[in-house]
Order: sequence, then C-alpha cells, then structure tokens
Amino acid sequence: MQIETMRLIDKYVGIPLCFLTSIFMRIFSIFRPRKKINLERTLFIELSEMGSAVLADPAMRYLQEKSSSELYFLIFQQNAESLDILQTVPATRCFTIRSKNMWVLTWDVVRFMAWCRKNKLTTVIDLELYSRFTSLLCVFSGCRHRVGFDSHYDEGFYRGKLINHPVRYNPHVHISVNFMALVRKALEDFSTPYAKVLIRKEDIQLQQAHYAPVVYDKVKTTLTAFQSSWESKRLIIFNINASDMLPQRKWRIEHFVTTARLLIENLQDILIVATGSKSEQSYVQSFVDGVGGTHCLNAAGLFSLQEMVALCSLSQCMLTNDSGPAHFASVTALKIFVIFGPESPDLYLPLGDAEAFYVKLACSPCVSAANHRKTDCSTQDCVEAIQPKEVSEKIMHFLRKEKYV
Repeated sequence: MQIETMRLIDKYVGIPLCFLTSIFMRIFSIFRPRKKINLERTLFIELSEMGSAVLADPAMRYLQEKSSSELYFLIFQQNAESLDILQTVPATRCFTIRSKNMWVLTWDVVRFMAWCRKNKLTTVIDLELYSRFTSLLCVFSGCRHRVGFDSHYDEGFYRGKLINHPVRYNPHVHISVNFMALVRKALEDFSTPYAKVLIRKEDIQLQQAHYAPVVYDKVKTTLTAFQSSWESKRLIIFNINASDMLPQRKWRIEHFVTTARLLIENLQDILIVATGSKSEQSYVQSFVDGVGGTHCLNAAGLFSLQEMVALCSLSQCMLTNDSGPAHFASVTALKIFVIFGPESPDLYLPLGDAEAFYVKLACSPCVSAANHRKTDCSTQDCVEAIQPKEVSEKIMHFLRKEKYV
C-alpha cells in the first residue's frame, strides 16, 4: 500500500476503532485486578522504520540484561532484514506483517494474534509514535501489560486508551532516549507518564556488529570484480537514496556528483562506492556516470544488509542522506556524515560516530510525530542550503587527519 493510503486508514479507520476498543477495554479492566508487569516474554512493535529498529537495540538489550526477558519483535516484512544486523532478537521470535494490500494485511493480523497466543506473550512495548494501528495490535496481542507513548496533556495524537502503562513522548530528546524510557517504564522504574529517570549516554550505546569471515570475503570478492586494486585505496561510501516515506530528505544528485568530483580531485587514493537497493540501480548509475572516471563504482543491489555492514567495516567514511543506511553503518566504527533537512539530528542522529550537516531554517524541522512525518514542502530549501564545497571540505579534513593518525 502507498504511504498516504496507510496514513488515511490509520486516521479514518483507526480513530473510531481505537475509541470503541477503549470502551471495551475499560469495562474489561474493571473485572481484572492490576498486577506487577510480567516481562517473561516481551514483544516489541516497530513496523515502519528500519533505522528505528537499530536505534531501539540499546533499549532491548537493557531490558534483557535487567529482567532476563525473552524478546520478540513485530515488523513489516520489507523492513525485517534490519533485525539481522545485531541479531538481538532471534529470527524464530520475529513476526512479519505484509502491507501489500488491505486483505493481506488483515490476514496477517489474524495470524499475528494466533502467533502471540502460541508464544504466550506477557508484555508488549509499542515503539511507534502515536500509530493507531500499532496500539490496536497491542490489544490484539493479548498481552496484559501494554507499554507505549501517550500524549498525556498534549493536544491531538488520539489513539484511545489502549496503552495501560503510558509514557509521555518527549519531542526534545533523542528517539533512543524515548525508547529507553519505554523500557524503564516496563521495569517499573517510575510510575507516572513522565519518565522521571536519568538515562545516561552509556545506556544508549550500540553494540558493534561482528560477522563470520565468509561475509567479509564475499564483499571483497565483489569489490575485486569491479576493481582489482581496491585494497590499495580508501573506500568512501555514498548513499544518495532515501525511502519513499519522506523523499524530501534527498540531497540533489548533482550535489553528490560535485562532492565526489571535489574529493577525487584532491585525494587520488580513494574509491567511492555508491550503494542502494536493486530497484535504485539506474538512479545510482546516473550518479556514477556524472562522476565519471574509475574512482567511482555502482554497488546498488550487490550487497545484502549484512554484507553492507561488512562493507562499512572496510571503509573510511560514509556520506548519506538521513535514512536507514546511516543507522546500519552506526553498528561499526565507520565515520558517518549525514545530510539532514526535514528532520532534526537532535532526534535522529545515528548513535555511532556520526556528524550532521544541518541548516536550521525557521521552519526546520518540518516533520515530526505531530504530523505523522507529512509535509507539502517541494522546494527542499533546508537541504539545498547545504553546499558540496562545505561537505567535501569536512570529509577531506577527516580523511587527511585519519591518514596520519
């Protein structure tokens, strides 16, 4: 289904369903005494954002460490590969929902309900920001304890009263801190919707990804097929793509081309590896053609997600739009340069060694949980204000410093 279709269904179908279900759950709760949260088998729900599945990993590991909870995960099928990066949740405990059309989606929800009961899940933690669909899935899971974001005194964001352990979403702190607040609520570290706990920087550090040598060997073989001398060069990854959910995040392809040319002119020992999915091959090729020469190659569709992470481990740095690959790369020691526009790095900067290019226009950021990441902006002034000269100089400064460390 199209993103806009899903938004409309979530609003016009989700609101009345949440209202009616809330009435039923309120009546049902009268006859069900309140008990301590049981974290024996905990389900996390994060459907739509691949990057958020990585950003939530420190919170999941924290819960596992403090409670020995058995973790489960629910995600859209097209995003499920993101869980393979750190493998915190085994594949056997992950359930995927297909969003191809309404009939398939409905059938998968029925299957999900059966799966939850088969695994006897005890608690669900909803990582989505004010999604009515996921709040309903929390109820459908059959879990007695439901933890999630709540508007509390904030206006709007209606999704009923289906979350019985609410946490007020704080739009002024990084999303990983908000995710950790949900877990701290599940651990009953505070009792009100306000997360009155100290969440330290070290609490939200990502684990580093480690794969079998065969994964790295496959990446090396693929690179050798393109350029046999690649090992004598320093690799720079360019991710010029962004998801269809928010295409306004894309920096203009001409800017990427200019940046690449400036780097190649000043640093002769580099090889730019342009990545992307199989469907983005032609778009990436237009970038490679624009750069020209032998210092840039099209690797779109060549690597699995695990191989992509291995590529990051072999590279010097990455230049990317604000999108999933920035977060996938953050599970390595790679230096990541991220182009930000409609969203704020204060909330979504990758947790690794990341640096943002961000112009704070009066309208920035224009997308948030409050508008379900929807904007009608078409000129992308916030992204266009970032100039290739500024970006290339920052990357060159980093590479020159690294060469002599």
